[in-house]
Amino acid sequence: MNFNFKEIATASMILFAVIDIVGSVPIIISLRNKVGHIQSEKASIVAACIMVAFLFVGERILSLIGIDVNSFAVAGSFIIFFLAIEMILGISLYKDDEPESASIVPIAFPLIAGAGTMTSLLALRAEYYVENIIVAIILNIIFVYLVLKSSAKIERVLGKNGLNIIRKVFGVILLAIAVKLFAANINELFTHGI
Repeated sequence: MNFNFKEIATASMILFAVIDIVGSVPIIISLRNKVGHIQSEKASIVAACIMVAFLFVGERILSLIGIDVNSFAVAGSFIIFFLAIEMILGISLYKDDEPESASIVPIAFPLIAGAGTMTSLLALRAEYYVENIIVAIILNIIFVYLVLKSSAKIERVLGKNGLNIIRKVFGVILLAIAVKLFAANINELFTHGI
């Protein structure tokens, strides 16, 4: 076991920024208003399982269907980019039928364990020990669970304006992550050939 506090802290911060559960509070609140109830435990456990599973088999799945990590990262950067645009401009690009319950879709996937998270996990896997990444996932899922559980309280404390400001700020951060992810991986695509 190669537990390293620095690796855990860095991986936790990267996942925290990409998952961006605080920035997703307005989305969670609107979902709760639509469906009446959010299954916080179910969403958190499913998201954790998806993330840990992808950490181990993600690269194999991609190579099986003939996609390299860089292509996946570029695709992930586009998804993060459009999510950021939605948050900053307050528009809705992602249209979905009214969900029956808000737990697995869209909260566990793609809100928590989405393409950006998956891409980040693969990038972290290349640099850090797996056990440190798993600890980082668990820490983030605990925080996600607490935010999901107290979304009504957060809404009351921050109010509509506070949520809008947070959403726009996190939208800009997400946009920066998308640009960085795109820039880091597009060069690799061209140097190794598409």
